[in-house]
Amino acid sequence: MDFGYFGLMGYRERGTPPQRVFHEHLEQVKHADELGFGIAWFAEHHFSNYCICPSPLVMAARCAGETTRIRLAPAVIVAPLYDPARVLAEIGMVDCLSDGRLVLGLGSGYQTYEFERFGRDLAHAKEMLEEFLDMLNLAFTQETFSYEGRHYRMPSTHISARPVDGIPEIWIAGDNEAGHRLCARRGHVPMYTGRWLGPDYLKTMRERVATSYAAEGRDPDSFPLGIQRFLCVTESHAETLAYVENARHQMRLASALRRRAEVMDGAMMTEVPMPNEPSLEEIAGNLLVGDCETIAERLVAEIRTARPSHIMFHFQVGGSSHAAAMTSMERLMTEVRPMVERELGPLAALGTPAPAQAAD
Repeated sequence: MDFGYFGLMGYRERGTPPQRVFHEHLEQVKHADELGFGIAWFAEHHFSNYCICPSPLVMAARCAGETTRIRLAPAVIVAPLYDPARVLAEIGMVDCLSDGRLVLGLGSGYQTYEFERFGRDLAHAKEMLEEFLDMLNLAFTQETFSYEGRHYRMPSTHISARPVDGIPEIWIAGDNEAGHRLCARRGHVPMYTGRWLGPDYLKTMRERVATSYAAEGRDPDSFPLGIQRFLCVTESHAETLAYVENARHQMRLASALRRRAEVMDGAMMTEVPMPNEPSLEEIAGNLLVGDCETIAERLVAEIRTARPSHIMFHFQVGGSSHAAAMTSMERLMTEVRPMVERELGPLAALGTPAPAQAAD
């Protein structure tokens, strides 16, 4: 297994310059490359301070010229919001610009607020994602292709910007059975967020994914899996609670968008508590936050229960600082990782490698 970096690129303070947000995350990705992280993931959201990155492919293309080893990945392209003809070509172009380092994270989306503003119907999103995957497979395995689906149609077409080594590795985000079974059928990698919860939730989610694999006739004990976790190395309990409060802020915004309970104040989302919200202390006890020894102990427990092949860490959240994110990244790789490997052995020997993508 390996460790990855995740950038949401949001802000909490009204008036924060977008330029600063993007440049701080660019510096973090360069740092991740130097430290040996496996993948840098870039979110996509629209129309609020929750996330100001509208195009993770643009971010990946920008980072391609600033890095040498780390793979670059949208987390995720919300496929139903795109014109397939354009985004297929952009996928090919970014893979070329990164010399084949693109990892393709895809999802069907979940925010009605976004879909309305793109003139899309969220009720059709999962069908649209499957049709997009059909088109992607045809576009990059044939010189020309045509397509006739319920949501998309394409006359005979050649996508001229083509990936370096065929279809990039595909990961699918979501915590629903339809997405997990899609991964099992097509040979893609499922990924989900651990939210504000701990090892018990991660274990339950792995079991849910395993059930979907079994239902599709695939091995329920051996499959690649990506999970997303908050992480911050802190020096005091006060610092821990400050980071956790920022993580809670972000989770509150995501929960409101998922439940269609968002309240906008101009450019800013109003923060409202989540249903049945746990206390800050309870959240702090579940997250990878604290000193290096505490984080290593919790991370070992999570790896043992969830058995991921990849963990992407979210370092800068809400109003937490760029400097703290940079420090946490370095201490994860130089202090926490050796502790984890003393318990579990080399990370490279753990988990299940991502499979070759299955043709339909």
